[in-house]
Amino acid sequence: MRCPFCGHDASQVKDSRPTDDGAAIRRRRQCEGCAARFTTFERIQLRELTVVKSESRREPFDREKLLRSISIAARKRPVEAVRLEKLVSGIQRQLETSGEPEVTAKRIGEMVMEGLKVLDSVAYIRFASVYRDFSEARDFEEFAGSVEEAGRG
Repeated sequence: MRCPFCGHDASQVKDSRPTDDGAAIRRRRQCEGCAARFTTFERIQLRELTVVKSESRREPFDREKLLRSISIAARKRPVEAVRLEKLVSGIQRQLETSGEPEVTAKRIGEMVMEGLKVLDSVAYIRFASVYRDFSEARDFEEFAGSVEEAGRG
């Protein structure tokens, strides 16, 4: 593992333990070059996934990018980081076990919205505003109204 501080190629694992959700192994490492310590996470990856964007551009699935976008939607909301991690892990697991090597960005967006709807309605609306490209206040009003009605039903 390359050291993030000095770029040295070798490091020693000093401690390993599973993460809270059990979906990854957290490893504390020490660089053999500069002796700096850093943390890495090891996750199971069942298959390589390619995301097909709306303009037919393809890019590798990036778990961290997905987590960042969900975290932005949930910023300053009473949602624990571990719940966001579990949401991302669940989405990734579903995609990897689907058997399909390619997945559309639209499908991922819908899966995120389903998960956020359960976690936090404000984060759900925030994510939807970017995902569905709201351009006017009226778009928010209509969507928020549909969320409110669904909550009563």
